[in-house]
Amino acid sequence: MSGNLKGALLALAAFGVFAAHDVIVKFLGASYSPFQIVFFSVLFGFPLVSVMLIGDAEPGHLRPVHPWWVTLRTLSIVVTATAAFYAFSTLPLAQVYAILFATPLLITVLSIPILGERVRLRRWIAVIVGLAGVIVVLRPGTADLSLGHLAALGAAVGSAFASIIVRKIGPDERNVVLMLYPLLANFAIMGALLPFVYEPMPITHLLGLAALAVMAFSAGLMVIWAYKAGEAGVVAPMQYSQILWAALYGALFFDERLDLGTALGAAIIIGSGLYIVLREQQPGASTTRPVLRARGRINTGTYARLPNDPKVAPDHQ
Repeated sequence: MSGNLKGALLALAAFGVFAAHDVIVKFLGASYSPFQIVFFSVLFGFPLVSVMLIGDAEPGHLRPVHPWWVTLRTLSIVVTATAAFYAFSTLPLAQVYAILFATPLLITVLSIPILGERVRLRRWIAVIVGLAGVIVVLRPGTADLSLGHLAALGAAVGSAFASIIVRKIGPDERNVVLMLYPLLANFAIMGALLPFVYEPMPITHLLGLAALAVMAFSAGLMVIWAYKAGEAGVVAPMQYSQILWAALYGALFFDERLDLGTALGAAIIIGSGLYIVLREQQPGASTTRPVLRARGRINTGTYARLPNDPKVAPDHQ
């Protein structure tokens, strides 16, 4: 089996697991605050993450080299976690994914002021077309826009900002620092808010939260392995398979139907994202490849996700 095929299959499996993870988030979100779900997701994930961190043989301390950038990234991930979990709780799965697929477009825009990336006309056109696809999904004026839509957009912006910061500081910071700080921040902030939103949970729901931790941890590892096995240009587009899982799971478990507006908007956004990925693969088209280095899945800081570091996941280019 070639490296690219292995990477693609691993990524498809990972994003399938992530989609199942989001089904549980949506199910639990009908009864509990996103603050409570995020808190317990991190709590149950700590033993798994600890095992992973024990294996980190890289020498050094846990103080960030760029404390302000690390702080901004950590806060962005905390906002992303809460916003994404709320969006999954209130909107159809396919609609949430369609909006989150705008993240690569936002990464392209943010790469200009933060990374000094030069975005040429063709990629600008792709960004504009992709953002038009978001408008098609939202259909302002013809469909009711809710706090869930705003949350999904906020999660896309927060994830893009966190990803682009890693491209800036990743070579200087230890992987353990970039992984651990968002986990600790989610645990502390959600823990502080928990007394105001806590609802008692039966054992079945607690098991569901434990399953969230295991699924997120396993899928996160599979994404890492996928990027190690194959080229980023092959692996990155696999994230868009989540729209198929969303349509299937939405129909099976929540009686959701993929409407024409969401399907059309998602197709436009996916097409734009794929074009940007292909452009970044071309020699000389991009100096930092910010979208290719983004690992596809939004970073909620609730699972063991290694940052977008070329030392961890080479592009084989």
